[in-house]
Amino acid sequence: MFSAEEAARANELFEKCRILVIGDVMLDHFIWGNVRRISPEAPVPVVEVTKETWYPGGAANVARNIAPFSKHVHLMGRVGRDSAADKLRELLMVDEVDPAPLLVSDEVPTISKARVTARQQQIVRVDRERLLKLTEVELEEVERRLRALVPVLDAVIIEDYGKGFVTAELVEVIAKVAGETGLIVTVDPSPHNPLTWRGVSLVKPNRLEAFAAAGLNDSLMPLAPTENPELLEVGRVLMEKWDTPKILITLGEQGMLLFEREKAPHHIPTRAREVFDVSGAGDTAIALLTLALAAGQDAVAAAEIANRASGVVVGKLGTARLTPEELVAAFED
Repeated sequence: MFSAEEAARANELFEKCRILVIGDVMLDHFIWGNVRRISPEAPVPVVEVTKETWYPGGAANVARNIAPFSKHVHLMGRVGRDSAADKLRELLMVDEVDPAPLLVSDEVPTISKARVTARQQQIVRVDRERLLKLTEVELEEVERRLRALVPVLDAVIIEDYGKGFVTAELVEVIAKVAGETGLIVTVDPSPHNPLTWRGVSLVKPNRLEAFAAAGLNDSLMPLAPTENPELLEVGRVLMEKWDTPKILITLGEQGMLLFEREKAPHHIPTRAREVFDVSGAGDTAIALLTLALAAGQDAVAAAEIANRASGVVVGKLGTARLTPEELVAAFED
């Protein structure tokens, strides 16, 4: 079990860690306002805008979660030639995330999601996206940029939102480069993009993603995770299917369940005190998990750090992230 003192020492190690996040990048746009009347044009509310905010989304939010702990964070994904890409780069620079590895496409727009909210109630979400898989030319450019970055990297995070950037061919390239150079590679998978993650260091699905990937049904048995035969079977199936040495399944209010080859499954209970908003908790978990592995922590300690970090973030509203001070405080009790 980690202590606050060990968390403080881990923070010092995190400062030196060099991480590349690869995946589907997005721009999150929040429009806040009040509703006083219904439109005379159609039976819909009229929102009087009071505030607008923008945040890096998708894989960009994972990079944003690493930035308070390390200033050596790079982001690779695909954006368009548009104002959304300009805004995203501006936000990344403010957060001290390197946007230079981003690929620019003439074929797809920057993925953006605009949420209109009044009185804490989301009224509508407007998405701008075109789902096209990575082309051969783009894949070659990814490999070129990845190899150029390897000398200044300790780990790579693959963040898949099923928007087309993460393909089987991309995973093969990353795994090949990692195998040649000893890079740690962690994965946050998408249930909409079933891939074989052979050659990576660790995969972190949530419960729904894990059961879907294993092709099994979840009866939601009221049992401890290490006593739940369905969860244990999911871990066994995925370890064989993905041929990866480690799998960490996040279980919401039940915490996390870690599978490692030649070891018994290890359960990490949840540490969240209050849950206000679970959005972004998975991004925080993969960010801190990878930082801890890159800093030399074993998988159990890394999972505990990720678990505590997620427990803090779900207690915040909106697109939140963790600070080093909050991580230490999470271990003080």
